[in-house]
Amino acid sequence: MFYTENLGNVSVILDINQLSKRYGSIQAVDRLTLQVEQGSIYGLLGPNGSGKTTTLGMVLDVIRPTSGSFAWFGQAIARATKHQIGALLETPNFYPYLTARRNLEISAEIKGADPKRIAQVLKLVGLSQRSHTTFKGFSLGMKQRLALASALLNDPEVLVLDEPTNGLDPEGIAEVRELILQIAAQGKTIILASHLLDEVEKVCTHVAVLQQGVLRAQGRVDTILSAKDQIIISAENIAQAMEVLKQLPFVESYQPEREVIHLTLREGYSSTDINKAMFEAGVVLQQLTIRRKSLEAQFLEIIKTQV
Repeated sequence: MFYTENLGNVSVILDINQLSKRYGSIQAVDRLTLQVEQGSIYGLLGPNGSGKTTTLGMVLDVIRPTSGSFAWFGQAIARATKHQIGALLETPNFYPYLTARRNLEISAEIKGADPKRIAQVLKLVGLSQRSHTTFKGFSLGMKQRLALASALLNDPEVLVLDEPTNGLDPEGIAEVRELILQIAAQGKTIILASHLLDEVEKVCTHVAVLQQGVLRAQGRVDTILSAKDQIIISAENIAQAMEVLKQLPFVESYQPEREVIHLTLREGYSSTDINKAMFEAGVVLQQLTIRRKSLEAQFLEIIKTQV
């Protein structure tokens, strides 16, 4: 099963086209094509070894692709482009006996960032009161927040994060998730790789599901990874059915896919209500089925080995 979503005329921040990476006999990423729209929190979701980190390495110009292409802001990656991207790909690596502020001063000097940004990013990540604490005295969650502060020094338009909650305790995970949402609320686009279904479901607006380097699904999280019962309908006139759905207050979300429409309903409503509303509007449904799956079952179905 493969899901996709047309982004229409929205502004595309990252455009990946048939991107592949092979290491000897291992196909790490296989002809990956996707688009990340401006202002989204885009999750790359998949088990370990699914190609998430390799994909991020390629689009950040750290790993050379075997084939395919990608573009940031509609152009090939260059020095100017890189200044618009903040990245956190590995475990935070700072000088342990220097303070948070001093570490950021060094980072700003290396990146050519305005040192006046240091106080601002420390406040953003909630470390203003700990700016004079040495890095070795930080918890894992605080270290991750300092790494995010460093990535934000250039005031980038895009933040790229690889497993940002990896190794954190529940409190640290909650801290980093809340911080990601705060950063996104400022208008930043965030690309986040994770093997945690719960993390993507709680934080991301869009998701691409990878398995063994192959794209299995992509689209809005509330469509691709819906924990609610999903109703699938088809009609001779799909456009007319869509117009009816727009007018129904009990329809929570809907998404056309080829010749059918996937939709979810608000609590207290059922497929009977959809059938009745369509009939009253003069739309005869050719198909009406209910897909009952948990979030985990939906994810497992997407990534199951395809024959």
